[in-house]
Amino acid sequence: MSFCWAERVYWEDTDGGGVVYYANYLKFLERARTEWLRAQGVSQRALAEERGIVFTVASVEISYRRPARLDDDLLVTCEPTRTGGASLLFEQRIYRRAVADAPPEAGELLATAQVRVACVDTRTLRPQRLPDFVVDVVTTA
Repeated sequence: MSFCWAERVYWEDTDGGGVVYYANYLKFLERARTEWLRAQGVSQRALAEERGIVFTVASVEISYRRPARLDDDLLVTCEPTRTGGASLLFEQRIYRRAVADAPPEAGELLATAQVRVACVDTRTLRPQRLPDFVVDVVTTA
């Protein structure tokens, strides 16, 4: 099952015509991944300070299907899978919400993305094995 995060499109997210600027979709995707981790009881700050690890984006592939616009109510999904000892692949989608409390798929699909993140040591920025609790969450989802 996908994790889902609600977003609203604000003026700052758009170009002069009220359409979301293409790079801002990456912010929506990032927030959903961060909130997925938080929903698992994990703070990125705590990971960095206590365990000395952070997640960094290694690659992104995004397809824009329809434009998001000013004041749109969005739902951003997030489905992680383990791709190696130090990385995760997230399948993500951005939908314009159809109606309140409807599942994401009931809305209009605006963008799809594959985002690969790597777990790295904060001091050396070298790959670090994924913590067991992250592996456990991904494999049981």
